[in-house]
Amino acid sequence: MKENQQLGALEAMLFAHAEPVETARLADALRLEKAQTEVLLQRLQQRYDEQESGLALLYFAPDRWQMTTRPYYGELVKRILDTRRNAPLSPAALEVLAVIAYNQPVSRSFIEQVRGVDSSGTVAKLLEKGLIEEAGRLDLPGKPVAFQVTDTFLRVFGLGSLADLPPLHGEVGEDTPEPDPDPDAEAEQLEWK
Repeated sequence: MKENQQLGALEAMLFAHAEPVETARLADALRLEKAQTEVLLQRLQQRYDEQESGLALLYFAPDRWQMTTRPYYGELVKRILDTRRNAPLSPAALEVLAVIAYNQPVSRSFIEQVRGVDSSGTVAKLLEKGLIEEAGRLDLPGKPVAFQVTDTFLRVFGLGSLADLPPLHGEVGEDTPEPDPDPDAEAEQLEWK
């Protein structure tokens, strides 16, 4: 097969699979070495980016790829799919997702301890939507079920990995500049105490 045919075959497989797929699995289907397949995947990803295509090829660490629509066109895609039937996530669901994403794997009791309320219904709905999944059992008394976010969560929130999550309040990452202290704001806070 010529390179253009190999790229076309990769595109067809990724489109048909619709979920993240391992490089080794794609290489096996193409009967190529894994390294050759990685190069082809990167070329396909670059092609989509250069053409400003409506499609994007996402890489999920440690070694999976998925074809998706480009987030820029998300609103148009929603219109055509008529996603009005899908209810938006509630504030409680977003809280639970944040607790899991920043602390995973976590037990339901940990989530409830952080939130201060029963979260079993919210966890069940997030499992049903495929945004979280069971991640085995924790080595704690009673061996509670642990939860973690899924690739669907990453895709819905436009993340390549959990490393792309914004820093928590008060956390300063390498790329985050330290805020300049505001003496007026500090004085205001002291007056209110």
